[in-house]
Amino acid sequence: MEKHSIHRPAENKRLSPDPDIHESAHILHSTFGSWTSVGPGNQIIESDIGDYTYTMDDVTINYTEVGKYTSIASHVCINPVDHPMERVTQHHMTYRRRDYGFAGTDDEAIFNRRRGNRVTIGHDVWIGHGAIIMKGVHIGTGAVIGSGAIVTKDVEPYAIVVGVTAKPVRKRFSEDVVTKLLQIAWWDWPREVIQERFEELNDTASFIRKYGV
Repeated sequence: MEKHSIHRPAENKRLSPDPDIHESAHILHSTFGSWTSVGPGNQIIESDIGDYTYTMDDVTINYTEVGKYTSIASHVCINPVDHPMERVTQHHMTYRRRDYGFAGTDDEAIFNRRRGNRVTIGHDVWIGHGAIIMKGVHIGTGAVIGSGAIVTKDVEPYAIVVGVTAKPVRKRFSEDVVTKLLQIAWWDWPREVIQERFEELNDTASFIRKYGV
């Protein structure tokens, strides 16, 4: 079984404003923001990835909007595609018809249905190893998705959800802090401001006192 090395820049290599996409990743009709990093064995289809977001190895992302500063662990699957259960056969020969020589065109209705069930993921979200985010789900900014979780419903900002199916266990912060963080929206600060205030990101209480409305 092929093994992928952990995806991180070598000591003599640094990320840059240009996306760093591993040569083994399969990318189709997708966009990537500045300072993004895509790990080995990824498959990303018709998705938009925000600034500073990174993925580890063997991640699948289909028809998804991902915000900035989001951390996606290995073997995560976001928006796994569905099959036409209502048909006599669920096999993809009925819509990937060209591959099997059954027709000169594919069944675009199936692909359009998939496109219509996009997943949206906010900023600064952490998605743990092996988690699955099902179609049409919205993950709020600052949320944590536990390893191995299967998320079938929307997740509130800064909520921590775990399990199969995923359920909230608590919020990362009090509602007052969550409200202020969403108002501050530090993820939209220019890089120069992030650099200036970088050390302050380690102290939530002080950060809220200084920048909260």
